Parts: sequence; C-alpha cells; structure tokens
Amino acid sequence: MSGALIVRAHRHPGLLAALLNRISGLALALFLPAHFIVLGLALSGAPALERFLALTDNPLMRTLEAGLVGALALHFACGLRILAIELLDFREKTAVAVAACLAFAFFFGLLFLLSAEIGG
Repeated sequence: MSGALIVRAHRHPGLLAALLNRISGLALALFLPAHFIVLGLALSGAPALERFLALTDNPLMRTLEAGLVGALALHFACGLRILAIELLDFREKTAVAVAACLAFAFFFGLLFLLSAEIGG
C-alpha cells in the first residue's frame, strides 16, 4: 500500500507536499518527549545536564540535530504553502512549491550543520 502511495505522489506533487508535511510533523512530535526529558535534566541541576550533553557531543548527533532543524523548516515551509492556498486564494505550480519547500529545509539544515561545526 505505501509503495502505491509513493507512486501516486510522483504523479501528484500536492500529495507529496502533504506527505512531507506529515512526516516532518511526525518527526517533530517524536522529538518533543526527548526535549522535555532534557529540560527536566536541566531543572534537576547542571551536573546531570552536562553529563547528557557530553553524550550528545558527536557527529551522529549533530547530523540528527541538523535533520531535525531541516524537518522543522520543511514543516514550516509546507505550512506556509497551505496557508497561502487557503487564505490568499493562491494557486501555485505545486511541483515548484514542493521543490522550494525542500530547498528551504535543506538550506536551514545545512546552515545549522555548518554553524555547529564552526561553533565547535
């Protein structure tokens, strides 16, 4: 079933945009509990937070963080696209809009990754 959905998404960029919006939203929703746990560590004191931050100081975690920033940017861009369609009576070339949303997400994910490498 999911294979058929992906094939149809190639034919209908609007479906692809909706799928990307949902996947990025799911990634953000899965991140929230982890974020709250880390906030709880911060509230329990600096040593606990420092131990956790030491565990996350590696290239894999930075790449995952960049992916999360990219997912946030993608969700934001797709949401703006939906708002423009609904509120402004805007009709766009959907394939171009989806490509622009993906480029926006890639740009901010890469920008985050590069700033993390430069910042240390």
